[in-house]
Amino acid sequence: MLTDDEDNLLQGINSFRTSLGIPVLTKHKKAACLADEVAEDLENQPCTSINIGVKSPPLSNFNRLVKKCDIDINTTRDGVVLPVCVHDLVPTLVLTNYTHSSYAQYLNNSKFAGAGVGSEDDWMVVVLTTNTAAGIFASGAHQSVVSEIGWKRYVVCLLLGSLVYLV
Repeated sequence: MLTDDEDNLLQGINSFRTSLGIPVLTKHKKAACLADEVAEDLENQPCTSINIGVKSPPLSNFNRLVKKCDIDINTTRDGVVLPVCVHDLVPTLVLTNYTHSSYAQYLNNSKFAGAGVGSEDDWMVVVLTTNTAAGIFASGAHQSVVSEIGWKRYVVCLLLGSLVYLV
């Protein structure tokens, strides 16, 4: 569930996109989970000009965060993680950090269709998703029965089952 600040930011971003004639971003549950996890991961990093406006600060445990949100890493390639750090998360300053920075190029891009927003302390994180296979943030691959028992065992069971049926 979005906090008021997170919800207001998404509304502001969508107003910005609407003013440009770009479709609004829909709330994306898995992107929101990832945004929350990234924000939590960044909460102890200080606000500096070094980590503002970069596409994604170094997240040594990004794969772990993706798994924690049950996202298949192969479906995140076209997505983007956009963190900003604003003391006290002043809403107008947070929105400006997205709409009047290098991040605006992503918000202006109609290929992005979904968004998740998360915050922690002075950090706000927006995660943008696409409708492509490489950016939809789909659930992690669940093992099928065939992969659990192994292909060879599956074939043996199938053949034995067929023999029993014939007899």
